[in-house]
Amino acid sequence: MTHAQLKSFLFSIDLSEKEISVYIVLLGMGKGTVSQIARRAQLNRTTGYDILGTLVAKGLVSISGKEPKQEYIAESPESIITLLNERIEKTSEQLKRAKEIMPELKSMHNVSDRPQVRFYEGKDGLKQVYEDTLTSTETIRAYAEVGNMHKALPDYFPEYYERRSKKNIFIRAIFPATPASLERATQNSKEWRDTAIVPADKYNFSPEINIYDNKVMIASWREKLGIIIESAEIADAMKKVFELSWAEAKRLDGEMRNK
Repeated sequence: MTHAQLKSFLFSIDLSEKEISVYIVLLGMGKGTVSQIARRAQLNRTTGYDILGTLVAKGLVSISGKEPKQEYIAESPESIITLLNERIEKTSEQLKRAKEIMPELKSMHNVSDRPQVRFYEGKDGLKQVYEDTLTSTETIRAYAEVGNMHKALPDYFPEYYERRSKKNIFIRAIFPATPASLERATQNSKEWRDTAIVPADKYNFSPEINIYDNKVMIASWREKLGIIIESAEIADAMKKVFELSWAEAKRLDGEMRNK
């Protein structure tokens, strides 16, 4: 595929010429500061900052760290398909072309082995971190209090559960014994989930934590902040901690049921 064909496709999904320039540059870099990216895209820093903001809003780019060391990271090109799927006006031809162009975009994507920490803010940011869990290739391990989740994004989760089930992504979750969590547990079979219920007075938690593949996702409902830590070493350690927790949580679950 030629550079012109690539640009033509990106134009067809409503990226502007400057957005395309910045996106292609960032794919090649993998990540960088506003100044580094703008310089390579031959834009001034202010314009580069604005363009990166629109790419973040579209889910094609994420932010790591805070100012003054903030970096922008090119998300997997698969995020283009996610972007299209969220649009009512998408066409089957656009989705077909996106899948055809994916190998080319992935070959351009500079992925570093260095661990990455990505921050997503607000309700849209929280949705983004949950969308990432739908890429899991294994059972998700989770700590969650369902009531907080549903209050923050009341219209999102029923459809999310359905999509996760259709993708055959199973989840094992430790829930505190709150009314919302207990009600959700009654849907375990339908929503591809196994739960361990623990006493809420001792083990209630506000953020949700999901561990899958080489990632740890944290969704803070109080701060409206989503975080994805991408590190094989950290994810492996968190999985082992979860397995220890799961064994004890199942024991506590059994004790409560037998009372």
